[in-house]
Amino acid sequence: MENAEVWMNKGIDFAVEFGPKIIGAILIYIIGSWVIKKLIGVVRKTMTKNKYDESLQKFLLNLVSWGLKVFLIITVISTLGVETTSFAAIIAAAGLAIGLALQGSLGNFAGGVLLIIFKPYKIGDLIEAQDTIGVVKEIEIFTTKLVTPDNKLAIIPNGAMANGNIVNYTAEGKIRVDTTIGVGYGEDIKRAKEVLLEVLTSNPKVLQDPAPSVNVSELADSSVNFAVRPFCKPEDYWDVYFGTLEGCKLALDKAGIEIPYPHSVEIHKQG
Repeated sequence: MENAEVWMNKGIDFAVEFGPKIIGAILIYIIGSWVIKKLIGVVRKTMTKNKYDESLQKFLLNLVSWGLKVFLIITVISTLGVETTSFAAIIAAAGLAIGLALQGSLGNFAGGVLLIIFKPYKIGDLIEAQDTIGVVKEIEIFTTKLVTPDNKLAIIPNGAMANGNIVNYTAEGKIRVDTTIGVGYGEDIKRAKEVLLEVLTSNPKVLQDPAPSVNVSELADSSVNFAVRPFCKPEDYWDVYFGTLEGCKLALDKAGIEIPYPHSVEIHKQG
């Protein structure tokens, strides 16, 4: 009985001493989480109203959200009676150790900041980087996400993006489609050129400024090759590419102009 009373008294003392702190910490966490959610919503609406770039919005919202959550956790721990000075020293030491261990991640964070500042691309742009071509889906704190033409998701570290070569096909609003079409040596070159150019000018997705071009590019072994070069909007690239190939084949066939192909010759020995 005496032991039970001792433990009961200790439990009551603990509840009296730490109960209010624990309840206060829980309330602070619940209210703080609600406030952070509301603040993030206000910041998002403000940036949307002021027409901030979508990439910048997501980046800053992630940054603000993490910063406020760290501050809330420190406040909750402080409410429980933990010395914030010693806690800050522990965080600083842990931060140094984590920083040394995660130099690559910090480099990716720095790369993300540079990408947001200099804006070599934005969400929705068609780019080529790190041997990958795709449309930018998201620019996060550490990575950039691209959707490739075959609908795969490519996740590339921002450090590599910031330090590597980036080709932005969308920035200028137009892109050239490069195709090569060959005709036989016995064909009328000027007529073939007119037929190919007509295919380009009749395609509504081919831009007229810059004007499409058709020029002899090579006198190959079995064909005269034309460089067929239409311009289009980046989002129409594949439609124009495939449409040009198909349209040129049909138009040349209709005009009676031969597209040469390799011929195999079989030699039969007389026995």
